[in-house]
Amino acid sequence: MASPALVQAAAPVRSPGYYVRKRLLQNRPAMAGLLFIGLCTLVAVLGYWILPDNSPSANNSVVQLQKEAPGFQATLLRLPVADSSRAASSDNLFRIWWQGQAPRFQEVPIGSYRFQGDSLLTMPYQNHSALADQAQRYSLAAMVGQAGPAAELRRRVEQEHIIRRTYWLGTDKAGRDELSRLLLGTRVSLGIGLVAVLISLALGMLIGAVAGYVGGWVDSVLLGLMTVVWSIPGIMLVIAISLALDSKGVWTSFVAVGLTMWVDVARVVRGQMLSLREKTFVEAGRVLGLPQSRLIAHHLLPNMTGPLIVIATSNFASAILLEAGLSFLGLGVQPPAPSWGLMVNEGFQLLGTSAGLWLTLLPGLAISLLVLSFNLLGNGLRDAYDPKTPLNS
Repeated sequence: MASPALVQAAAPVRSPGYYVRKRLLQNRPAMAGLLFIGLCTLVAVLGYWILPDNSPSANNSVVQLQKEAPGFQATLLRLPVADSSRAASSDNLFRIWWQGQAPRFQEVPIGSYRFQGDSLLTMPYQNHSALADQAQRYSLAAMVGQAGPAAELRRRVEQEHIIRRTYWLGTDKAGRDELSRLLLGTRVSLGIGLVAVLISLALGMLIGAVAGYVGGWVDSVLLGLMTVVWSIPGIMLVIAISLALDSKGVWTSFVAVGLTMWVDVARVVRGQMLSLREKTFVEAGRVLGLPQSRLIAHHLLPNMTGPLIVIATSNFASAILLEAGLSFLGLGVQPPAPSWGLMVNEGFQLLGTSAGLWLTLLPGLAISLLVLSFNLLGNGLRDAYDPKTPLNS
């Protein structure tokens, strides 16, 4: 009988997924990219709930505050609008999350204010790009919506209708909060990437699987189709799709970008299918009489998970860049929707002014960081699925 000292404990049996996760967790750049993507996803999911300006498309414009620098503070007088009660009653948490909250106040920047009897006297606000208005007088009872003692009206006006707001990233040329539009822009960019990846995966896997598994003249025809689509510039194809749909906007951009990116997936799936269709387990499935659709869907495509995940992250980054380029040219998301590419274009038009630099730099930096994060994650996933990648103990 062997001595217990010579008996070695058997190594635990691990699934391939365990080693993939371990390699990925050891890749610090990939994890940093994943962390930034997760943060952007959280911002996109929360949407209007966390925005300083939660008006639809973060489009609350205060023209007197246009092109202000980051960190700017302003005192705002909030005047009730005519249909504020109806707007308040029609808003709920889900509607605010999806569409934003209709403004219930008209915001007017003021330089200073003081009370005179039952009135509020405001001094005009003056900045570098707008002439000062005349001093204004407002009835306290009209602002509050009811009569009452002067002291109580003054307290309510100061508490509910005069606010101090900080624009942490400044304002754009229309006087809108740049931070709110940047944060809401993550929803557009990630939405474009997600829809584009889903469309490209569905279409690419279908065409690539049929071409690689069936072969023959079917493969030749579908490979020719891939080659033709591959040769057309992505922007030109998106323009053609937009013209065919006779529409420009967020959802048209989503679909158009997705329909231009399926070729990469189809070529990878076709190549993998050509190498897998001669494997022993496929021959066994044929002998057992399994239908071709089941062989492809349940036995062949699951063996391509690694390459498909890697190419999906690459397509995500490409879709974000393509959407930004289209919006910069005015062919993608249309105003006032907050697209990063559109914001870069607005800042580009102001280059040479004091505000042009940071209005261009901020959305450009956001695009670069998000695309870099997806590329780092894609490289990490590629190494994680490679068995030759060394694994630290």
